[in-house]
Amino acid sequence: MIYEKLIRRALFRTGGGNAEIAHERVLGLLAKLRVSPPALHALRRYYAVAVPTDVFGLRFPNPVGLAAGMDKDGHALPCWSALGFGFLETGTVTRLPQPGNPKPRLFRLPDSEGIINRMGFNNAGADALAETLRTTGPLDVPLGVSIGKSKATALEDAVADYRYSLRGLYPYADYFAINISSPNTPGLRVLQDRTALTELLAELQLASTELAAEHGRRRPLLVKIAPDLTDEAIAELLEVCDEHKVNGVIATNTTIERTGLAASDAYLGKEIGGLSGRPLANRAREIVSFVHRRTEGALPIIGVGGIFGAHDAERMLDAGASLVQVFTGFIYRGPGMIREINRALAERA
Repeated sequence: MIYEKLIRRALFRTGGGNAEIAHERVLGLLAKLRVSPPALHALRRYYAVAVPTDVFGLRFPNPVGLAAGMDKDGHALPCWSALGFGFLETGTVTRLPQPGNPKPRLFRLPDSEGIINRMGFNNAGADALAETLRTTGPLDVPLGVSIGKSKATALEDAVADYRYSLRGLYPYADYFAINISSPNTPGLRVLQDRTALTELLAELQLASTELAAEHGRRRPLLVKIAPDLTDEAIAELLEVCDEHKVNGVIATNTTIERTGLAASDAYLGKEIGGLSGRPLANRAREIVSFVHRRTEGALPIIGVGGIFGAHDAERMLDAGASLVQVFTGFIYRGPGMIREINRALAERA
């Protein structure tokens, strides 16, 4: 309640209400805290709740993760784990550093509890992230790295782009998320089509086999899918994932649909970009359920979209997810939400 009544109110006013400025300032603060062991210890003692979960051959302290996009360049990772997350996903990172789309590009829809973004994979590049992760050192929770295509890279060269990032970041990641579903990079979602996805996954699995021999452990590969696909398209994508022994899927990315918005958010709802948060909850859960049924529970799923508390997380897990991720819910509810979810999950374990 303190977060929602005081801290969130102050954050939402930061920079004259500019969401990206507020985001950058919070990241800056957390990045400073990461080098303070006493602060991290205090946060961990208050927020951490153990709900051990094994998925993809990895042990997760709890099943609630930080979704990609919150800390693209990995500057505050030790602090995120201290806030109670059971795993973290950094990125999406691209082979080439890129500024992303023109600003403004991040919009809050408070009455709908949603966010629209058209960030466009703004990040410092795979080489810079590798150096950051090298200097950060091992974390106390699993780390996923979301990799995507550089905007300047032609679609026909996309495989090489993904492969470069995979190779450079392999020593530091516990798993990789293959992002082919962001709506904010032109043409990216074409990679969800059977032919393109087949080529991409075949090459990445080949590279992963070589890298596993070199590093002594294979990193799971997951595919992140869009909520705007039809059931038929998802079924086809799952067939390709099965053919190429993908270890799991992340369902879902942001949506280009605008259903479920409050009337007061109609104006900002017209902004171009991907919508996340409460309006995505039902569709994300539907897709998780579809994937679970279609694969007969054999393919692990990270469920993400519209999780704002314990009830939402439990419904996502009951739909078939093995793990969940949060982003927008964290912005609206704060770190106490992570503790609330994990306490509820511990009680029902």
